[in-house]
Formats: sequence, C-alpha cells, structure tokens
Amino acid sequence: MYEAWTNNLASKPLCILVTGFGPFPGAPRNPTQALVARLAHLRRPVLADVAVIGHVFPVSYGAVDLQLPDLLARHRPHALLMFGLAARTPHLRIETRARNTLTTRWPDRDGRYNTNRAIRPGADAMAFGPLTRRLLRAVQASRVDAKLSRDAGSYLCNYLCWRALEAAQNGTGPRLAAFIHVPPVAPGPATAVELASAGEALLLQIAALARRK
Repeated sequence: MYEAWTNNLASKPLCILVTGFGPFPGAPRNPTQALVARLAHLRRPVLADVAVIGHVFPVSYGAVDLQLPDLLARHRPHALLMFGLAARTPHLRIETRARNTLTTRWPDRDGRYNTNRAIRPGADAMAFGPLTRRLLRAVQASRVDAKLSRDAGSYLCNYLCWRALEAAQNGTGPRLAAFIHVPPVAPGPATAVELASAGEALLLQIAALARRK
C-alpha cells in the first residue's frame, strides 16, 4: 500500500500538512494555533514550490479519528509536521515515538473519558525514525533549546502521534512524519520569536527531507 501512496505523490507538487491543537482545560491559549497559522502563510524562496496546509485539531479523540484520515486523503501530503503543547516543559521536545497508552484520568474537550489504558491492546510503541535527529539539529541551529523525547504523554498529543504512525504503516499517510511538543509562550516577544524561529527551521528541514524522498 505504501508503494501506491508514493506513486500517487510522484506527480504532484510538494505538500506538507502542519497541525496543532486548540485550547484544553488548563491551557486556554494554545500557542500551536498561532504557530500553525504562521507556518501555513510563511513565504520563503525555498518554499516557493511547496503547498503548506495548516490545520488545528480540537482536543478531542473523535475529532482526530475523523479529521486526520480526511486530511490525509484530501491533501495527500508528502510530510506531516505536528505540534502540541507541553505545559510543564521549558524547551522544545521532538518526540521519537508514540506510546501505546491512554490516560483514563482526564476527559477530552467532548467530555470523553477513556476506559482502556491502551490504544491498541498488545501493540508495541511505534517510532518516528531517524528524521528526529535531523530535526533536532535544525532547531538547535536556530539557537532554540530542544531535546529528543521518548514520552509524548498519554493524552491527545500521543494519540495523534499513534494515529499518524499507524497511517504511515498501513499506507494511508506519509512515512515522513514528526511531532513536536512546544513550551508555553511567556509574556513578551522573546519566547514567541524563538518559537517562530524553531517552527520555521523545522518546516524547512522537513521540506528538504521530503524533496529527497
């Protein structure tokens, strides 16, 4: 199935799907919304031949399950760059894997509680692959603090990671996918500028990797 996906992409212009999340309890302002909008409208000569599609998911398991397959089928992106908020982390976290776990403690925006602790019973964690180190170097070159992470949590961010990697495995999504946790944006311009700089570096790097693919 992956061969069919890549064959369909061969003749279309380069397309990158960039996603974020809306607000959720404890985070009435999610900085990934503004970051996605900025990247979707970014104009750089190296992106002249790239269609950047931005999308913000509601913090809802049902929304991810409905909207992600629709976005992948409609846009057929060559790469998927996902962002989420890590409210207690002071640096960017480039996630290296999706864990097979769900929280049963916190509901999503729709009030849904999970009753199972696993996304797919009996399955192992899934890895994003070697591109994570390339993305890390790109962010560090922009002088923004970033680290690799093996724990994407157990809430919607990890759930989206899992569904994206699952789509890559079954041939309905691109294998070039990444998830980045961003810290809260503090008052004042410095942190917002740093986040924008890191986002741009990530987008340019994943576009370069998509061209090579």
